[in-house]
Amino acid sequence: MMSGAEERECRTTGRHKPEREHPSVWSAYGKLVRLFREQARLTQQALADAIGYSLEQVASVEQGRRPAKAAFTEAAERVLGAGGALKVLQEDVDRTKLPKFFRDFASIEVDAVSRFSYDPLLIPGLLQTEAYARALFMAHCPALEEEVIEFHTEARLNRQQLLTRSPMAELSFVIGETVLTNPVGDDEVMCEQLRRLGRLTERRNVSIQVMPAAHGFHPGLNGGFIVLETAEHRQVGYVESQEVGSVVSDPAQVSAFGIRYGKLRSQALTPEESARLLRRLAGEAAV
Repeated sequence: MMSGAEERECRTTGRHKPEREHPSVWSAYGKLVRLFREQARLTQQALADAIGYSLEQVASVEQGRRPAKAAFTEAAERVLGAGGALKVLQEDVDRTKLPKFFRDFASIEVDAVSRFSYDPLLIPGLLQTEAYARALFMAHCPALEEEVIEFHTEARLNRQQLLTRSPMAELSFVIGETVLTNPVGDDEVMCEQLRRLGRLTERRNVSIQVMPAAHGFHPGLNGGFIVLETAEHRQVGYVESQEVGSVVSDPAQVSAFGIRYGKLRSQALTPEESARLLRRLAGEAAV
């Protein structure tokens, strides 16, 4: 945002408000769309009509001012015969919609064979409903622009492909009990979120355990963390606070995370007990 003095200077001197810098992959993707469109001898309007988007949306994507959504890419691939070239870039385009501090870890997470996390404050992003995620971004401080909220929400939902992709990743979540009763959004948002957690407990590759609020001391009181195993079977940790994220690769530190996580799982409610608690809370929220 520009200050009042900067806005006045723009009006009096004719200096234009600086444009936001967009990721280079948006521009690269847009140039490919234009190349394939011109090879197909289509105008921007013709392409827009063929894939069900507006002329402005197609122009913005080609000029690198907006990132393409997966649906845009799928339609453009079909109409333009791009042979998978656009689809290959879509993953990188989606990653730029994430907050900058999280992108390094997200690039590792996408191919994980296992991922274990302890989340004491919020529902983990991989398990959030769209409404819950959007409510969090709407409450961000400083406030985010509507476009950024849309980008972040879409990117968070795209990450959830890890839950269902093949080959399956082994996923474990230990969640603080107070997270389940801390209202994010309205009652409907929380009820929907609790029901989603209940449904996810039925997946063979997903384990959800609740850490009781009255447990007392446990190894997670220093904050949340993630322990991940890459496709190359390398162990990686991740910690985050106040929009500062750190990928941890030192074997000794990652080993300590693993030891703590094992103890957290032993002290939390069992997956069966946690599922019963989630069903009960969802029922209470629906009343």
